Amino acid sequence: MTKAELIDNVHSSIDGKSKKDTAAVVQATFDALAGAIKEGRFSYPGFGTFNVKERKARKGRNPRTGKPIQIPASKTVGFKPAPKFKDAL
Repeated sequence: MTKAELIDNVHSSIDGKSKKDTAAVVQATFDALAGAIKEGRFSYPGFGTFNVKERKARKGRNPRTGKPIQIPASKTVGFKPAPKFKDAL
């Protein structure tokens, strides 16, 4: 699903708002979600939990040349689905 498809889907389920207002609400929702995840975690009952995961520095290999390289530590976002959501899949 693309951003435009999400906006269309949300817009069709609410009354009295313009598509532009719906797009602003969707954007504000994702901005708030991103801010909560940056703080450490975001949990939505029945859907799942997003949290920040830290990866340690590690050794890797350049696939093109085969030479060993050092991969720096980094952060990523992890998602754990709620049991109801996971069972529905």
